[in-house]
Amino acid sequence: MSALFILIGFSLLAALGFLIAFVWSVRVGQYDDDYTPSVRILFDDTTPDSKAAPKA
Repeated sequence: MSALFILIGFSLLAALGFLIAFVWSVRVGQYDDDYTPSVRILFDDTTPDSKAAPKA
């Protein structure tokens, strides 16, 4: 039974460590995307349909 308490304690420490690492990475801008907005126009595939008949 004591091994269970030790494993629960270690898992809570590991979860807290991952949470701290995640919060730190968000604060320093690790997930900010600077590249995609600059090239988004190159991949724009919304073109007007030239084959569509004009509406009367």
